[in-house]
Amino acid sequence: MDQTEIFLTILGMAVVTYIPRCLPIIFLSGRSLPPLFVSWLRLVPPAILAAMLVPALLCPEKSIDLSFSNLFFWSSLIAFPVAIKTKSLCLTVIVGMGLVALGRYLGI
Repeated sequence: MDQTEIFLTILGMAVVTYIPRCLPIIFLSGRSLPPLFVSWLRLVPPAILAAMLVPALLCPEKSIDLSFSNLFFWSSLIAFPVAIKTKSLCLTVIVGMGLVALGRYLGI
């Protein structure tokens, strides 16, 4: 690939990335969304987070593993109540990572 082709590829990727972000702003500006749609949109981030976390926690080796050797699953069971009680992302991550590190140190 020469410089021009690389530049055009990057420019094309930028345009393709920008258009889906820009279109809703252009078409929905000045309009109010129905309350049902707004309440549905509030559920999208937790659904995406769950879709990313559940496979990583339950299937670290490409199959469901609920045994005691799955440190990620057991650490998450303790970190989840910490997240609910404190509502602190930093503390939740520290607790989860600390439990995984402790489990690995103890050879679990």
